Amino acid sequence: MTALTLSTSSAATLRADAVVVGVAKGAKGVVVAPGADAVDKAFGGKLAAVLETLGASGAEGEVTKLPAADGLKAPVVLAVGLGDAPGKDDGYGHEALRRAAGSAARALAGSKKAGFALPVEDAEAAAAVSEGALLGAYSYAASRGNGTAQNGKGGKKNDAKSAPLGEVALLGGKPRDKEFKAAAARSQTLAAEINRARDLINLPPNDLDPKTFAAEAQAAAKEFGLKVEVLDEKALKKGGYGGLLGVGQGSQAPPRLVRIAHTHAKATKTLALVGKGITYDSGGISLKPAGHNETMKCDMSGAAAVFAAVVAAARLGLEVNVTGWLALAENMPSGSATRPGDVLSMYSGKTVEVLNTDAEGRLVLADALTRASEESPDAIVDVATLTGAMVLALGHRTFGIMANDDAFRTSVHEIAEEVGEQSWPMPMPSELRKGMDSPVADLANMGERMGGGLVAGLFLKEFVGEGIAWAHLDIAGPAFHEGAPWGYTPKGGTGSAVRTLVRLAERTAAGDLG
Repeated sequence: MTALTLSTSSAATLRADAVVVGVAKGAKGVVVAPGADAVDKAFGGKLAAVLETLGASGAEGEVTKLPAADGLKAPVVLAVGLGDAPGKDDGYGHEALRRAAGSAARALAGSKKAGFALPVEDAEAAAAVSEGALLGAYSYAASRGNGTAQNGKGGKKNDAKSAPLGEVALLGGKPRDKEFKAAAARSQTLAAEINRARDLINLPPNDLDPKTFAAEAQAAAKEFGLKVEVLDEKALKKGGYGGLLGVGQGSQAPPRLVRIAHTHAKATKTLALVGKGITYDSGGISLKPAGHNETMKCDMSGAAAVFAAVVAAARLGLEVNVTGWLALAENMPSGSATRPGDVLSMYSGKTVEVLNTDAEGRLVLADALTRASEESPDAIVDVATLTGAMVLALGHRTFGIMANDDAFRTSVHEIAEEVGEQSWPMPMPSELRKGMDSPVADLANMGERMGGGLVAGLFLKEFVGEGIAWAHLDIAGPAFHEGAPWGYTPKGGTGSAVRTLVRLAERTAAGDLG
């Protein structure tokens, strides 16, 4: 992973492959952002004019490279757009800094070291730049012939030109300041765990099935001192986990339920996180149409986010108990697969008529939610790439939040926005519940077509223990990015919701959620 250092060097004296400065769109043209004073001075105070000559505007994410002027040790200056310049008494928003740093880091792939001279007036701004740069530098190459495949074959090293930026030197980072040091350390841990989630999401489904995912959790648990328990297909059958077994019975790779937990001796609160982990979703007998299968390796993004968040909580030493539940299965069509019309007996004791085998995520989550509720946590949050309906409602960059408690939903939404993850609170209209009534079971796994994302949330609510605050994050839109990279968001797995979950754990540890 890209290294991060706090540097006392100036942008003029730092020895690096490039120095990154920020520019913005002002009322009269390009404006040079704070932090770039030494670079602007080397250009005789005309850096903005030079950049305008090269076509720069300061627009968000815009990257302009130019040869360094005399007096600068770095041979290249990279100017990255921050968007509209703030008012006189305002600073640059943390998300603008995060995205700009990400764009710059990605543009510097193949470089060994770069100095980031972006506005870092306080530790929070420094954290934003650090996070953005470390996330923007991410590159997945494990399945390429010149990378290191999961089976250990394929031996060449990554091409030097496409290798991630080697080191981010944060200029103005105050390495002796406790707040800056803590911010940098947290950013490194957070980025490492988000990138862990991204790696898992990007793995091809023939390299990641429920068993291998569970093994990843066991390895991390051993490394970071976490408690882990894996229920295999025999234990699931003995325990009556009909949702997980029903979804996984069509695959040669049997399902797993993984419990991975961080505990702290001083903790007074417990947070349970539940993740949908469909390592490949064909739709089962209700087969997905052509063109909808190619990215379905990402249907375990919720479990990846939960896994990464629990490890991050442990690495950060948070004074809160965080238990992750990974509901892992592969949804395949075969002679043994669950059929539309079958009735499953869930772990809760309720029965579910399966009307559509492609509505499988809610079935595995239902078992995991019931099991998580048995431990009486103070709150449960589930994360899932659950419905295409949520993508239609909110697009590809925003996840939906539903909850059985309005105040808790508001808190989760505020936390997501604070850390830079776009989200929106969604309702749970009670009249939609009737659509899931079944003549042969307690409920069906499908209801009304309109408002399908809300129907899925209402289904999950049925399996949450009485009196437990619960929120559901449908990350179907932002979990996997198929377009060109932007900001710190790469092509492929994004690690959506990890930052929200970690901040939620931090707030819970601090007692900020009641």
